[in-house]
Amino acid sequence: MPVDLADVPVELRPAARAALRAAGVVEGHLSVDLVPPGRIRELNREHRGRDEPTDVLSFPIDGAEGVAGPRELGDVVICPEHAADLDRATVHGVLHLCGYDHEADEGEMLALEYAVMQALRPGDERPAASEERR
Repeated sequence: MPVDLADVPVELRPAARAALRAAGVVEGHLSVDLVPPGRIRELNREHRGRDEPTDVLSFPIDGAEGVAGPRELGDVVICPEHAADLDRATVHGVLHLCGYDHEADEGEMLALEYAVMQALRPGDERPAASEERR
């Protein structure tokens, strides 16, 4: 089964597709949901123990291991009011679904995120999503 982006807003599909391609993911399904600040705060508190809104959260499902049926990559939840750039938040969230973790790696995820954004928007010099929050 090829990549299924039916549950990704149309305007965010190019960013999701580019992130998946950069991560080497060629099959599976993912969803991207845009939510208000109260909902992302609730999810952040429930799943990360942080009682504050954030820009993007990722909830991986199947991981990299083989599965019996179609691969379910997971869900990306974005709060537009807290995301400086919806494409960048989408790329960031999708890379997390693909197993990248900027809090644990040596900069690989943020470098890949930057490369994906450069491919989407050549000349865009904005920092990675997580760097914008610091």
